[in-house]
Amino acid sequence: MKQFKCTILQAMLLLCLTNAMAQVKQPRYLAKPKRKPVPAQTISQVKGSKQFNEFSRLLAQANVTFTFPKGFKEIPAVNNEDFSFDYAMEIPGQEFEIWFQVKSLKQNWLSYERNHEQENPDSSYLKMGKAQAAAFTGEMDNFIRAIPANVLARYRADAGKSYLLNLLDLPETKHYKYALLITLQRNHTGTIMAVCFTNEKDPEFFKNIDKASNSLQFKPR
Repeated sequence: MKQFKCTILQAMLLLCLTNAMAQVKQPRYLAKPKRKPVPAQTISQVKGSKQFNEFSRLLAQANVTFTFPKGFKEIPAVNNEDFSFDYAMEIPGQEFEIWFQVKSLKQNWLSYERNHEQENPDSSYLKMGKAQAAAFTGEMDNFIRAIPANVLARYRADAGKSYLLNLLDLPETKHYKYALLITLQRNHTGTIMAVCFTNEKDPEFFKNIDKASNSLQFKPR
């Protein structure tokens, strides 16, 4: 593991994997052959696609920058009552996907300033992460770690959590077995959620995460 750079997502994996494996229950799925890529579901365009244009609008609202990583391809993001994501990518020919959700906190803060009895918007990333992790696993008690301050600083974030997940066997997640979920929050500004999916927690997973690790970050203050 030491041979890979300590990017934000890798840092979370390195923190989690050393202590988490013995604590995480075995995933609840039946043995299945490895998933084959479905080319018909991929989107050939990136810039100019309807999904990318809408994602770009959300990025601007939340003061977030996005750089499309080399070797990835845009795929349809899952957006339903259980899993609401704005953008998704895969590495063609490999069992690795990453989903993104970006939210602005500006309207939430306008409401909060008018009524301080409401929940502080800067704490919303905590409930968001826990709720999404529970939807993926069917459990509320998932392995959680705080993201270290030096890692947050690289992404200009003020707070964040990581969740190491054994997934339910669901068609929405294409029967992936494992995921690393990351939440990042900047005070008064916005939240970022990124979820990396895999069927094997191996060095290849680390390398794939590294390729996408610098995709999103908050703009300079």
